[in-house]
Amino acid sequence: MRAIYSQGYDDFALYWGHKRNDCSIMPKKAPTPGFVLDRYDRAILDIVQRDNKTPQRAIAEAVNLSTAAVQRRIAAMEKAGVIAANVAVVDPEAVSATITAIVEVQLKDERAATADRAKALFRNTPEVQQCFYVTGGISFVLVIVAPNMPTYEGLTRRLFAENELVVSFRTLIALDRVKAGTAIVVP
Repeated sequence: MRAIYSQGYDDFALYWGHKRNDCSIMPKKAPTPGFVLDRYDRAILDIVQRDNKTPQRAIAEAVNLSTAAVQRRIAAMEKAGVIAANVAVVDPEAVSATITAIVEVQLKDERAATADRAKALFRNTPEVQQCFYVTGGISFVLVIVAPNMPTYEGLTRRLFAENELVVSFRTLIALDRVKAGTAIVVP
C-alpha cells in the first residue's frame, strides 16, 4: 500500500511540477512586504481558515462586500503569500494513523550545515507532520503521525537512533488529540 501511495503522489507531483512535501501549508516565500490587511481581509481570513470551501457569496454577505471584491481580496492575499495554501485537513483516525508522537531532538552540534541536513531529512519525511527548529536546550520539536507502533519504531531508528547528526531524542506519545488546528488569530 505504501508503494502505491508514494507512486501515486509522485505521479501527481510530476504532473503538477511539485517535489515531495511541496504541498506544505508553509509558505514558499515570505509574505509580500508592505501588504497591509484591513478589517475586511481579517474577516475573510477568519472565515476561510475555518472552512476554505465557504462560497464567496456567503463570505461576501458575512463581511458586507460584493462577491467580486471578496474574490479579488482572496486572490491578492494568495499572491502576497498571506494565504499560503488551500488544503484538506484529514482526520488521522479516519485513515488509521493512530500514533501521534511529539519528539524532542538534540543535534550533535548547532552548526548551520548540521541543522540544514536535519531540516532536509525531516522536511522530506512524510510522516513528520510538523517540524520546528527551536531554542532552549533541544534542537527540534517534531510532530510525527504514524499508523502503528512498529512503523513509528522504524522511523525512530532511521531518523534518530541511526542518524549521525542526532545525539539524543525523547518521544511523547499523545493519549488524546484535545485540540489540533491550523487557524491563527489574525491581529
